[in-house]
Amino acid sequence: MRKTLVSAAAVALLALSGSAFAQDTVIIQDPVTTQSTVVVPGEVRTYVLEQQVPSVAYDGDVVVGTVVPDTVEIHTIDGHADYAYSVVNDQRVIVNPQTRTIVQVVE
Repeated sequence: MRKTLVSAAAVALLALSGSAFAQDTVIIQDPVTTQSTVVVPGEVRTYVLEQQVPSVAYDGDVVVGTVVPDTVEIHTIDGHADYAYSVVNDQRVIVNPQTRTIVQVVE
């Protein structure tokens, strides 16, 4: 009886610890919003860093969430329709082309 009770307790502990480990699993999909920034695919960041385009002057803050005006030219990224980029006040930014919202300032 005692052996059965100890075995049952051990099985219960193993079952509970397995579900605790399962809760630590995180699935990341692109794009992912983490607080105030979007995690974009590495190839998009690399592409943006490699492009040579002139900087556009802008009076506002260049931060995530800013909607860039129509006077700021944004450039598309081949194969990644969800992203565009620009250089604003000498800062490279990744922009949502549908909303013109800055989703990441690339440093």
